[in-house]
Amino acid sequence: MKEEKFKVIQYIRELIINIDKNLDNFPKKDIELKNRIRTNSYDLLELVYEANSTREKERKLEILDKTIAKLKVIDFLINICFDKQIINNKRYLKFGEKIDDISKFTIGWIKSI
Repeated sequence: MKEEKFKVIQYIRELIINIDKNLDNFPKKDIELKNRIRTNSYDLLELVYEANSTREKERKLEILDKTIAKLKVIDFLINICFDKQIINNKRYLKFGEKIDDISKFTIGWIKSI
């Protein structure tokens, strides 16, 4: 994986790779949960790219707010996986670290605007 200069995008890419690696043995009854996590993570990446390329401050802030909301949804879905014991504590903490990193950088980005 190539190193991204833009840290938020780097963390999101790492989260997506982590999701792909660690959510492969999902129970069939919870496959929708897996698909939602994967879809939302790709949406998150798309939102950050869009915010990065937007010049208008108001629009950029709006997109970054959507990014934070999407991140909270991913966190919630991963939390459900942990509660249902689909993922273990180690994987849960790994996901949590990436989500925290993305959140910190995104909030910092919002404050800098």
